[in-house]
Amino acid sequence: MEHIVPRAGAGSECRIARLLFMDEHLRLADLPERTQDYLKVLWDIAEHTGGDAVPLGELARRTGQKLPTASEAVKRLAAQRLVYHERYSGVQLTEEGRRLAMGMVRRHRLLETFLVTTLGYTWDEVHEDADQLEHACSDLFVERLDALLGSPARDPHGDPIPDPEGRIEDLGTATLADAPVGATVAIERVRDEDAELLRYLQEHGVRVGESVTVEAVVAGLVRVRVGDAVMPLALDAAREVTVSGM
Repeated sequence: MEHIVPRAGAGSECRIARLLFMDEHLRLADLPERTQDYLKVLWDIAEHTGGDAVPLGELARRTGQKLPTASEAVKRLAAQRLVYHERYSGVQLTEEGRRLAMGMVRRHRLLETFLVTTLGYTWDEVHEDADQLEHACSDLFVERLDALLGSPARDPHGDPIPDPEGRIEDLGTATLADAPVGATVAIERVRDEDAELLRYLQEHGVRVGESVTVEAVVAGLVRVRVGDAVMPLALDAAREVTVSGM
């Protein structure tokens, strides 16, 4: 069968096709921003749920796309050997897709750390700016940033930062919503997308590393003791908080 290599200069998809034809590794710079976003979101969902395969509907919701649009994007990712996808079984990163996704996660979490520790952002302000900046970073910039920050293990929300080889700490998937009444647990991380939740937790003294006690679960609310105060938290919000110690 004859293979046709697209002409140089025909855009990022042509460059990706050439690299695949030559069986070379892709770089993040070779990928369109939307592709980078899809890979990062796929990793993020799998990391927090503990599963490898991500339902197509959840991927569409998290990327703000309609289902047919997300479906077409997944077909392109599969053609680029970045994901596996079989009908009704979800979307799963390939080894190459995971490598690239981890690179995006590393960029994002290092940038969030830089914005908080160096530029004085609060933890509820950093997510959107990091989302914008991560697409403009070179590999050299990311490694210089890591060195400047002292190679941090976690970002301001408690999310582990992958090392240059893609190794990452596994925090598990237990959330505050899973903690039984009476349990005292440690806050490991909080999802960074919900700025309102982050502000609410900060106002009540909830920080990464803080120990809290579940006092009651009533009518869809978790009542959590933080120091001398009791904080009500909706169950959906409690599912955004990863904990340990149960």
